[in-house]
Amino acid sequence: MTTLSLTINGRKHGPFEVRDDLTMNDFLREMLGMTGTKFGCGAAQCLSCAIIVDNPDGTSYTSPTCIVSAVTFHDKTIRTVEGHAKDGELSTLQKAFIAHFAFQCGYCTAGFLNEGQVLLERLARTPVPRDELEQTIADALDGHLCRCTGYIKYHEAVRDVILADAQRYLIANK
Repeated sequence: MTTLSLTINGRKHGPFEVRDDLTMNDFLREMLGMTGTKFGCGAAQCLSCAIIVDNPDGTSYTSPTCIVSAVTFHDKTIRTVEGHAKDGELSTLQKAFIAHFAFQCGYCTAGFLNEGQVLLERLARTPVPRDELEQTIADALDGHLCRCTGYIKYHEAVRDVILADAQRYLIANK
């Protein structure tokens, strides 16, 4: 058993005594009742289980949870799909996913949403030229699998959020 404390969606959790082999996915779902993070392939290949890990320097990245032990996240700050809406108001990205019907069964949506959010935050820090936008989105979402093949709709939703605030996310082409 190992002690686990972490911050999830801005709220401190722990300390918990957890088995060393308890996956983060099982910890979130079974111990905290946070069922938005899905268990897909169990091999970190589909990324429906991806969460956001926030670094102290303000950068972030996604991490699978299905094969990663919960204790790996000790003293870290993470965000799950449950943390996107604020005060009952969906985030801009969530609204774009709905507007584009960028999901069918919804199983992979949390992973795509978290990856899209990380991309938005990265572009807010380091904008890209407009002519690199399509490839930048494709590269960011690459690796996330959608069993219903909703890739284009996810891509379009992320693109629309970026283009709606182009001064924030893009630099002018020269």
